Amino acid sequence: MRDDAIVDADPISEIPFPPYSVATARPLFTLVAGALRSELAPDTFQSLNKLHASRGSVPFFRVTAFGVLNALTASGAVMRSFVLAAFSALVLFSSAAAAQTQPPAGGGRGRGGGRGTPINPGEECPPGTTEIRPRSCMAPEFPPPSIVDYRPKSQLVAPEHLVKAAKYPAIDFHGHPQGLLSNPKGLDSLGKAMDDLNVRVMVSADNSSGDRLKNTLASVKTSEKLKNRVVMLAGINFQNVGPGWAEKAIAQLEADVAAGAVGVGEIGKGLGLSTKKPDGSRLKIDDPELDPIWDACARLKLPVFIHTADPQEFFKPIDYSNERWLELALFGDRRYPQDKYPSFEELSKERDNMVKKHPKTTFVIAHMAWYANDLGHLSKMLDEMPNAMTEVGAVLYDIGRQPRVAHDFFVKYQDRILFGKDSFQPEEYPYYWRVFETKDDYFDYYRNYHAFWKLYGIDLPDDVLKKVYYKNALRITPKIPEAGFPK
Repeated sequence: MRDDAIVDADPISEIPFPPYSVATARPLFTLVAGALRSELAPDTFQSLNKLHASRGSVPFFRVTAFGVLNALTASGAVMRSFVLAAFSALVLFSSAAAAQTQPPAGGGRGRGGGRGTPINPGEECPPGTTEIRPRSCMAPEFPPPSIVDYRPKSQLVAPEHLVKAAKYPAIDFHGHPQGLLSNPKGLDSLGKAMDDLNVRVMVSADNSSGDRLKNTLASVKTSEKLKNRVVMLAGINFQNVGPGWAEKAIAQLEADVAAGAVGVGEIGKGLGLSTKKPDGSRLKIDDPELDPIWDACARLKLPVFIHTADPQEFFKPIDYSNERWLELALFGDRRYPQDKYPSFEELSKERDNMVKKHPKTTFVIAHMAWYANDLGHLSKMLDEMPNAMTEVGAVLYDIGRQPRVAHDFFVKYQDRILFGKDSFQPEEYPYYWRVFETKDDYFDYYRNYHAFWKLYGIDLPDDVLKKVYYKNALRITPKIPEAGFPK
């Protein structure tokens, strides 16, 4: 039987049900039906509940009411009167809500016109609704999907230029090929992937030191393909910083350089965030007791690759205005509540103080200092700290959503930027090549939980590409073999 046919036979069909949205009616239905659940047969209640969740029309709302009433007929006149009173209250409540759906004075007609809940200038739409006209909000008629299930397919048809290999041989200054350097099978796999991508040199930035560094380098030397194409950075142990620490740390660093290390890093985000001094206090990035090790890096001509903090959103409340909500919901170790951790701004200030205190030491600040979303701020940093470089690992989502600003930034600071990827996933490198080398429009990023938006190519000139891909890294890291790179 059709819904409107049922309504014609409905004894409460004369009640003037107002227009309503699913967002308004669903809680009201749940309130009434839930309160009377004990009076309904289980199969009747479940049927009504499922049907109402999937429908949003006024006639169907009347059908639902009629169904509940009929289901309770056997309970007698008193119960039926109670239900009628409950639904009358529901109607009065929804009438008040319906009054808000009237269009504002001068409201437009046509598709979407004359509907919605008005809001004041500067206000956001209520939860569960979206703006359909200026200052007019409405809820969807269908249950909205979750953020993980909504995967719209772009209908844009535009030229695309997939780039499988870098235009010029690249140095990945932010390499983490863990597990691939210690055995022949892993080395063969890494070598093939590097050849396919045109990555000439992989810098292992795994904070290795002592026997671990020596053993890994010895393993790499067994590979004819990679023995001159994989280099390693030395690690620094920041535990027990205090009297005598600097001397021991410098001695170990010198031993690691003698073993073959070409730089220092990746200094992890634990420095500043979580590492403690022996007295239990937080070891700050600019702690004076660390000064001797940075001076030693200058003496040994070693670039220091440092990762400070994490994206700014990780330090903010996890609400629906946070761009990284999904990532924070997925990974608990990326949340930094401000009652337990220093702020992003405090950590950045400590790092910058350290860089400024040691002008003869070259620092490579990982992840564009987490300021790829604010290239004006990053520009100011680089201007104030001429001994600082930066690299692009894991921030392509910010570079690629501002193609004109990013293009100009890369051109202006072409001598200060290094290529780096971070996590070694060969299928992800071509996204970097495409952003840097093309002017393609609106294409996918490789991890939805990082970014729900699309990327654009920034179309860098060849001279800039060469510097970003390999020339800058060779300039600041003289121990990297130069064979295989264009002059």
